[in-house]
Amino acid sequence: MIAVALLLLISTVNALPEGAPTKACETLIPNHRGIPPQTGKAPYEITPIPQEDHVLVTVKSNLDFPIGGIILHARMPDGRIGGVFEPIEDDVHTITCDNPHDTITHNDPSPKPSVAVKWRPPSGYEGPIIFNSTVCQNFATCWVGIKSEPIQILAGGNIPNTIKTSTIRTSTSPHYTPQEETTRHIQFDSFYDGCDDTKKCFGAPDGCVATQNCKVVAAITVVSDRYQIELKSQSAKWAGLGLSTDATMGDDSVVECVNEGNGVKAYLSWTIPRPNLGVFRVANQEGIKLVNHSLIDDTLYCKVLRDAKTRVNNVDFDLINNKYHLLVAAGKRIKDKSVGFHDIDYLPSATSGYLSDTGKVVGASKLLVRLHGAFMLAAWIGTASVGTLLARYYRKTWVGKTICGKDLWFAWHRFFMICTWALTTVAFILIFVFLKGWSGETSNPHAILGCVVTALCFLQPIGAFFRPHPGTPKRAIFNWLHWLGGNAAHILAIVTIFFAVKLNKADLPEWFDYILAAFVAFHVVMHLVLSILGCASENSSNQRISSFPMKDMGGSGKISDHMVNVDAPYSWTRKLLLSIYVLVCGGFVIALIVVVVLAPKAS
Repeated sequence: MIAVALLLLISTVNALPEGAPTKACETLIPNHRGIPPQTGKAPYEITPIPQEDHVLVTVKSNLDFPIGGIILHARMPDGRIGGVFEPIEDDVHTITCDNPHDTITHNDPSPKPSVAVKWRPPSGYEGPIIFNSTVCQNFATCWVGIKSEPIQILAGGNIPNTIKTSTIRTSTSPHYTPQEETTRHIQFDSFYDGCDDTKKCFGAPDGCVATQNCKVVAAITVVSDRYQIELKSQSAKWAGLGLSTDATMGDDSVVECVNEGNGVKAYLSWTIPRPNLGVFRVANQEGIKLVNHSLIDDTLYCKVLRDAKTRVNNVDFDLINNKYHLLVAAGKRIKDKSVGFHDIDYLPSATSGYLSDTGKVVGASKLLVRLHGAFMLAAWIGTASVGTLLARYYRKTWVGKTICGKDLWFAWHRFFMICTWALTTVAFILIFVFLKGWSGETSNPHAILGCVVTALCFLQPIGAFFRPHPGTPKRAIFNWLHWLGGNAAHILAIVTIFFAVKLNKADLPEWFDYILAAFVAFHVVMHLVLSILGCASENSSNQRISSFPMKDMGGSGKISDHMVNVDAPYSWTRKLLLSIYVLVCGGFVIALIVVVVLAPKAS
């Protein structure tokens, strides 16, 4: 028995003699001769206490269990180890896992009632930190992956005096599985703390504050007799918050946060209404003060104090007694003494309100934009595609059958093209009602091409109304012009839709292009199949059929008697292909309209 006791004593004394090795940095699992760690709840807790310029981190047991060995470091949400430790007592020292002094371990395995160290965040870091540790009571009894409550590091490396938790999961390492079924989660972005509760927040796209994924966001807090404005945007050269008496840009006071390359600056600006839409910085920059800023991982942030009462471009702004619409915007380009177009995002608030009021702020409706897109898709992917297919390949199908005295193919062709004209006209009007002028996204040709398509769409029915009678000399000219105008409008319309995906206001995802490309491929394949079928039909009957309107461009009007009231060969095959085309084309239209209406890029 004495010998056994001595062996146990020796093993305890020799356990963890010089601290954890660096090979334990990644997993925090001690290599104690294959002895597995404990699986139950750890009797130790890690407590981070924010101080003026550091965090005091204490590890101890509420059950007064001693600490024999320890390894402790701080992890960021992406799993990286960060910060610098400074021992307070002589029972621990620092080691290097990723960076010098980023991890703490014990000096010797003697029992310690607790371990207390100082920790300072990485330079310029903003976000959450969780402290992770493995604590060994002795050589054979260790608990792996003990976590602290998360602590938020603010912009500029400031340490808040409170600790917060939220609902995004983090892990100690890729190899560690938390031993508890219910674990603490952390919030990756402290900017949204207090939104709609203690501060007024508004971001774009609409609804992004709730999901914390805004492309540009502003937060307003009353601080004494001033208003604190925080702005944040990803991949931006500038972000701005405008105060407007209406929901449209023009004659508005704007606070800009600008990355000028040599630092982040804040300015007061003024927007110019249409038709000369733009922005300029006012001469008098009094009334605002930049108090904090950062540029981390391509994310622009600034905090500005604005006086409650300011005079901007000879207009008085009283933030206490007046209500204002909020305008948030961000862009990737800046000009000399100005900012570029808001090509990241732009959104006005639906209603005006006091800046001191908290609660959810809703963006102005984009219903007219959604309807514009839906109507154009229904017109040019749907009705125009079916209408042109009928005119090109179905003149000798359903021969002898009429509607209101018109051949069946022609009646349906006219119906679908009238629908195309009506949908295009309404969509064209809606977008101008929404914009109240020309599009500001001048680098994108969508607006110009859309106007060309609309003009061609108007000319087609006018030309058809004055078409010469079959057999007259000018009928051939009409046939060519009508064919050219219709095909040009259809092709340009689809190209225009592709450009719409890049529009900021459309909120369409990049994968929208793939659906459009799939439709184009299907459309081309169907035309190819019907063309081949037309050739086979012509060879089979040894007669000239009218499946190809281009072959009748001469306009003589002379048709052999044996062709009258006779369907061309393979009529049922063409009918089957038409049914397939209409069904698939309808499916594409529905899918595309659903994407436009739901605008998944905005969610």
